[in-house]
Amino acid sequence: MTVPTGVVDQCRLALEHIEAALGQAGASMADVVRVHYILPDRQEFAPCWPMLRAAFGDNPPAATMIEAGLIDPAMKIEIEVTARVSG
Repeated sequence: MTVPTGVVDQCRLALEHIEAALGQAGASMADVVRVHYILPDRQEFAPCWPMLRAAFGDNPPAATMIEAGLIDPAMKIEIEVTARVSG
């Protein structure tokens, strides 16, 4: 798997993976109730914000942005979500 070098492209890829995983669980981005954004450089969050806002729509989940080192120095962003699936 090739990882994009830029934070915006990595953010887009992460959102695509999240959306696919949610779909496999019978959920969607609208079911996300909590999200954590982890970035080694908090200044790189702002370029991702328009895409994140669009991904979560008019009812965004509770969110926290954390500035922390990631395991692989090539990684610019990690996104972790919690979703509630109605049954």
